[in-house]
This record gives sequence, C-alpha cells and structure tokens, in this order.
Amino acid sequence: MNPPEHISTILAPLAASMRRKRKISRFFYWSPWLLQNFIWPIVRPLFVFFMHFDIRGGEHLASLPPERQGTVFASSHSSELDSIIVPAALPFLSPLLPMFYTSREWTFYKTSGWRKYFYGGLLFNFWGAHRLHSGKHDYETSLETHIELLKNGKSLCMFPDGRRLPEEEVGSNAHGGIGFLAWRTGAVVVPVRITGIYHMTLSEFLTRRRTARVAFGKPLYSPDLFSGSARPSLEDIKSATEKIVSSIRAL
Repeated sequence: MNPPEHISTILAPLAASMRRKRKISRFFYWSPWLLQNFIWPIVRPLFVFFMHFDIRGGEHLASLPPERQGTVFASSHSSELDSIIVPAALPFLSPLLPMFYTSREWTFYKTSGWRKYFYGGLLFNFWGAHRLHSGKHDYETSLETHIELLKNGKSLCMFPDGRRLPEEEVGSNAHGGIGFLAWRTGAVVVPVRITGIYHMTLSEFLTRRRTARVAFGKPLYSPDLFSGSARPSLEDIKSATEKIVSSIRAL
C-alpha cells in the first residue's frame, strides 16, 4: 500500500537526505586511508630528520591477532602533532591504518581562533576524527560512532585525558570512555606514549633540537581490564581506564 501523496511529498526529501548521509559516511571512511597513507612518505622522513624520530615497541603491534574486534591506541597527548605522529609511527601501508579519532563537537572550538577551521570541522572529518556526542552522560550514546568503527575492525586513537598535558602528567585527568569502549567492543587496547615534543617550537623543530619518541606497549585485552562481570559498573570502567593509563605511564 502506497502512502498518500502528501505524505510521500514529505518523506521523499527525508529519504534523499538519509541517502546523502550514508554516502558522506562512506566517504569519511575512505578519506582517512587516502590522506594518512598519502602523507606518510612525506611526514615520516621529516620527523626522522628534524625530530630524530625514535619508534619502540613495534613487536607488540606485530603480535596483534589478525582476527580482532578493532584496535584502540590509547595515547598520551602533549602536542597538536600527536594525531599525525601516531599513524606516522606505523609502517607504510600498515593494515592498522587508517587511524580514526574522537573529536569534541564543533561548538567547543568556536572560540579557538584560526584553529576552529581545523578542529571539529571538515579537515578533522577528512583525517578520521568523529565527534563525541557530549553532555549525554551516557557512554553508549556519546561514543556510538566509535563503537561502530571498532565493531567494523577499525583502529581508533584516543587520548584518555581529552586534552594536552605535560608529559609527566599523563593520565591525571583520564576519562572513562576508553575503558567503556574496551568492554563494549572487545577491542584490543595498545598503550602509546609520546615524549619529547611538549611545547616544541618551530625553531626547535627546524634546528633539530628535539627527539620525539613513540613507544607502543604490550596490548591489553578485556580479561586484563575487567574481572568478567556481565556488565561492568562505573567503578569497573574507571578501574579499567586506570589500568590503561598506568600502562601508558610505564612506557
């Protein structure tokens, strides 16, 4: 039975809009792969030359099981370069690429000057950042896009502190979302610690006065983080998050 004509008139634009959203969604799945692999041959040599790029723990990445429910790279966060450094530390055309990210809603960046055109905007989407739905007080709702990414076997880079901090303060402001994702999706968690670039100036970069080090830690699996309860409590999630950030600090 076909709907009345006036209802069809209302529904047609809605259906077209939904089809457009699906196409945009597929595009934002492919664009990070293209961008991150395209710039790898450019940024990796630059980092090696100007920052004495030192990568450790590659054997932990090699030990990841081929059949897994996505991978969460839980990284320290002390510089705006971090979201570029993590994929650049992986091998060229790594199966762990593209790397996706969490991003705050665009309104959070509207007072950030020129940065508002990059953070939370289209460039972030092209690079693989997808917005959290903040203010929901519900991990399932806030992280629904990132749950989908991990369920589809993608890699997600998260900064547990949610903001840049001095390197020695990693984990001091960690949020529970990363612990929730580890339970909800069964994803493998790889601790990552980036050191040597906090408040690095352009002059320090060009004169090669810094050494940037990326250390990948031993992968953490759900049994490592949770005791096996059917649905963890908020305290269980906080405890799992603390285990993750402790692994980052130990690197």
